[in-house]
Amino acid sequence: MSVTHLAAILPREGGPLALANRTTPDPGPNDVLIEVKAIALNPIDYHQRDRGFPPIPSYPAVIGCDVSGILAKVGPGVTTAPAIGTRVIAVATSYYHNGSPDYGAFQEKVLVPAEVVIPLPDDITFEDGAVIPIAAVTAMTAWTSIGIPLSARFNPHHKEQAVLVWGGASSVGSFSIQTARMLGYRVYATASPRNHEYLKTLGADAVFDYKSNDVVSQIVEAIKADGVQLRTAHCVVDGGLQPTLEILKATKGNASAKVAHSPVLPPDHPTLDDTEIVFNYPPLDEVERKKHMFECFHGWLSDGLRSGSLVPSPPAQIEKGGLGGLNEALDKLRAGVSRTKIVVRL
Repeated sequence: MSVTHLAAILPREGGPLALANRTTPDPGPNDVLIEVKAIALNPIDYHQRDRGFPPIPSYPAVIGCDVSGILAKVGPGVTTAPAIGTRVIAVATSYYHNGSPDYGAFQEKVLVPAEVVIPLPDDITFEDGAVIPIAAVTAMTAWTSIGIPLSARFNPHHKEQAVLVWGGASSVGSFSIQTARMLGYRVYATASPRNHEYLKTLGADAVFDYKSNDVVSQIVEAIKADGVQLRTAHCVVDGGLQPTLEILKATKGNASAKVAHSPVLPPDHPTLDDTEIVFNYPPLDEVERKKHMFECFHGWLSDGLRSGSLVPSPPAQIEKGGLGGLNEALDKLRAGVSRTKIVVRL
């Protein structure tokens, strides 16, 4: 007799999600099975529900990315996973598994590759833990995508250099600030005024109101007054590339500059001479991607959470209803949130 669990499935493109029982899979080589306790929501989730993008190979599907929970089973040959019963966080996505619903986050039991599962410290709740995985790895991938290796932690050569994080109050932006600080850079960020002090607690040296008419000149003047070099930026949100390039034009001098861009880059996006603009995305090659994910999770993230040098951010906004409340929670996320990450508790 097969064991089943509850899932919020996507029966067709455009949704809505519907509750159904699924057969609980056994983990194969390199996989673990997690009993899910909390799920954090990301914009990609409502894009997949509403538009089927990124592409979903077949339906019914199980979508979602961010989970925390209890490690329930370990597949054969897995040597890097925590012990069974350990509290963990993970990126759970069917995107890298040909759409297999066994790997989607929106369910009570989920398969996850061992390289993206790490212990959750006892002083961090499941709800706070769930906000971490995809935002943290996206922030770290932004730096590697423009040639900054993760091995450069606290590089003393970075102390006279700065990075700009445009969109610092978003979940990815908050981890972009934290990881840039760990790389040893001086960090400048943009956000609404009500979020400025919070971003400074995460490691931003200076924060600017992105809605100010003179925000570009404010940042350029601060860079020059602080005597640092700004040739590197991460655009976390739409609408940030043009002002970012204006700032770099005034600060990079004759040197080249690099911008990691997390939203999809439109074909007609603005450009700047001697400036590389890179879409922020993990390596497409499976071997390289697994290596990168292992370094992100089992190196930086695991060490950072254990030492307290990385903290969950932004705060979790817990929505009611569990799996049955996901449609409403996704609608709230689509309507827009600031300095919060929507989480459902199972």
